[in-house]
Amino acid sequence: MESGIALLAIFVIGLVVACPILAIAAFVRTSNLRRSLDQIPQLTSRLYDLEKRLSAIQHAAPSPSVGAPVTSPAPQQHPPVPAWAPPKPPVVPERRISAPPLSLPPRPLTDVESLIGGRWLYYVGILALAFAVTFFLKYAFDNNWIGPTGRVAIGLLVGSALFPVSNWILHRGYRYFSEGIAGLGAAILYLSIWAGWHYYHLFSQPTAFTLMIVVTAATTVVAIGRDSERIAVLGLIGGVLTPALVSTGKNEEVVLFTYLAILGAGMLGISWKRDWKWLPPVLFVSTLVYFWGWYGDFYASYELARTLLFASIFFLMFAALPAIRGTREGQLPVTEVAVVLANASNYLIGLRLMLWPEHRWGLTFGVLALALLHLSAGRMLPQRDSRANQVARILYAGLALVLATLAIPIRLEGHWITMAWAAEGAVLVWSGLRMRSLALRSAGFVMFLIVAVRICTVPITSAPVFLLNARFLTLAFCAAAAAFAFVSARRSGPELEDFERGVCLALAIAANVCFLVALSLDLWDAYGRMPSLGIDRRLAQELALSVLWVCYALALLIPGVRWKSAATRWQGLALLGVTIVKVFFFDLSFLARFYRIVSFFLLGLVLLLVSFYYQRLTAANDRVKK
Repeated sequence: MESGIALLAIFVIGLVVACPILAIAAFVRTSNLRRSLDQIPQLTSRLYDLEKRLSAIQHAAPSPSVGAPVTSPAPQQHPPVPAWAPPKPPVVPERRISAPPLSLPPRPLTDVESLIGGRWLYYVGILALAFAVTFFLKYAFDNNWIGPTGRVAIGLLVGSALFPVSNWILHRGYRYFSEGIAGLGAAILYLSIWAGWHYYHLFSQPTAFTLMIVVTAATTVVAIGRDSERIAVLGLIGGVLTPALVSTGKNEEVVLFTYLAILGAGMLGISWKRDWKWLPPVLFVSTLVYFWGWYGDFYASYELARTLLFASIFFLMFAALPAIRGTREGQLPVTEVAVVLANASNYLIGLRLMLWPEHRWGLTFGVLALALLHLSAGRMLPQRDSRANQVARILYAGLALVLATLAIPIRLEGHWITMAWAAEGAVLVWSGLRMRSLALRSAGFVMFLIVAVRICTVPITSAPVFLLNARFLTLAFCAAAAAFAFVSARRSGPELEDFERGVCLALAIAANVCFLVALSLDLWDAYGRMPSLGIDRRLAQELALSVLWVCYALALLIPGVRWKSAATRWQGLALLGVTIVKVFFFDLSFLARFYRIVSFFLLGLVLLLVSFYYQRLTAANDRVKK
């Protein structure tokens, strides 16, 4: 009885496996025959057209040219007809061949119809077939028709048989069908091996791992032989699922990451040779999932060196292919642009989590090395006049700049970060002017904007020493950096864009404001720390502030007139206007009589001097015009 049930099960399984194959074969043969029959009316019509043209050429008589003498042709000399010759057959009039009725060509399929009927139904059919086989096998397994060994053996046999079946279908001209059948075979093999190890314990975990590697390698070989990126992606998916299928829940860092590194190196090499674009993104996302999944479950500080080594290998592996492709082609596809950005960000996050704060120097050098690598990759790109080339160069240069900027706060603290960013902004503007690079100059302007935001939002503690404290030195250094960038840009005026001239003017104003604020704050604090000698500290502070602003305005006006710089003069006049408002509306109300006298006297004297100088300058200009 049991043997009869086993034979019946094998027969039913044979039908389940053989019927789709026979149906596909019948469909292929029927489609070929139908294609041949559809070509008969077209061939008949073309043959009729050729006969008609040949008949017209044979009966066409040449027409004489206009004005040419018409000569009668010479009579033909016919040989004498012997008496015994048979009579000539009667002349049969030419009979025209009537064209057969033409059959209308089939209407072309629309794109949507072709997509639905040619691909979607195919994918759904493959999925339905897989479900049918799965449900039948489950039914057979639940009723114990087939034992565990037979179940695994059937899966291995069916999965292996689908590869030659897919090759047979490919030679019949159905590429999508063949690729789907190959992918189905690989999936059945993976599931069979996993079930044989995990559920039925027919072989050990290393054996299952090795068998899955063999299946991945076989699928990859099939993909290379057929030059099919889709089969390669299916093989890659099976390869990255292998560690999850054979996982025991234990910490196997070396085995897992070594396998991923070998799989990634092989797949990336195939992607490079075959110019396949979708393998790197799939492999990158899979590697990220495994790395961070392992990191969240098993990472400990004593594994720092080993984990950092594998993280660096993964980063270099995914950074090498875009760099090599960019060096050869001068541009990067969209998928690899995304991989470059995500790869750098992922590695930076990993370094930050593993090295901060115990290994700050190591983190600093790692980030700087990362910036240097991206800068070198950008420098290796060939210079071409294309938008894609510019995008690739800006991508690498921008990453290098961002990473170098991030290295500053990793190592430095407080006001040193602000000073380092200001120096970086000045260097970027100067380098952009020397190299005639708008991108570098724009990056420098952005750095100065970041410095301004940091100055306004992050307070700087200062020591009680006039001018020799962190706040004054930081603000003075930032002002000097902005002034250096302004002077450098002014000397290279013709190379600047219109918006850059406005930004450079803003830098000059910001430099003056920054230095004036630094002086004002230090002067205010200095008078606030004065010992009590019968002088009101608050009144002394207000008077000192007014005197400082007047002197600074004169320091702007005199060089502005001498260098014929309207921007500098207008800054001095604006500061004088602010001082006038302060003296008339604040000092007049709150200062005592002595401080009020000094403030107004000094302001009036300066205003008279400035007015006299401007009148003298106007008179000189009038004389020159006359």
